Amino acid sequence: MTVIVDLQNACSDEVPNIAQFQQWVEVALDKEGSISSDCELSIRLVDEVESAELNSSYRDKVGPTNVLSFPFDSLIPMEPRLLGDLVICTSVVEKEALAQNKAQQAHWAHMVVHGCLHLLAYDHIEDDEAEVMEALEVTILKSLLINDPYQDQGDIDE
Repeated sequence: MTVIVDLQNACSDEVPNIAQFQQWVEVALDKEGSISSDCELSIRLVDEVESAELNSSYRDKVGPTNVLSFPFDSLIPMEPRLLGDLVICTSVVEKEALAQNKAQQAHWAHMVVHGCLHLLAYDHIEDDEAEVMEALEVTILKSLLINDPYQDQGDIDE
């Protein structure tokens, strides 16, 4: 399986490099197990203004959020399979990492994994869905040598 990650940095914040994003996406998709063919997704890194606009337009929520996921579903089979888009607000991720006393890279990885799972139709609206999704996130992050992000933490704001 080949994964194409289109990284768009629409802000000037210091962010992980493309190789890190590529690794996090590949591990998330590999460990999740439902992707067996080549696929592609976009990751757009944005500021709080753009995140808040998208959060308002698509979720009717006020303010910026850490990660938004926009799955792509096509009736026509495509190669590579288009998974969709992730929009990550860099300053929100950085602030959350500081507030939760987490390593920046670990929190970035968590947001990418979390967003990828949303692209694959996982959700956390209902408690049973959240348990499944969080367990998978923990397993994926563990394979990246990242500790359980939910220990002594609240839910992800998405």
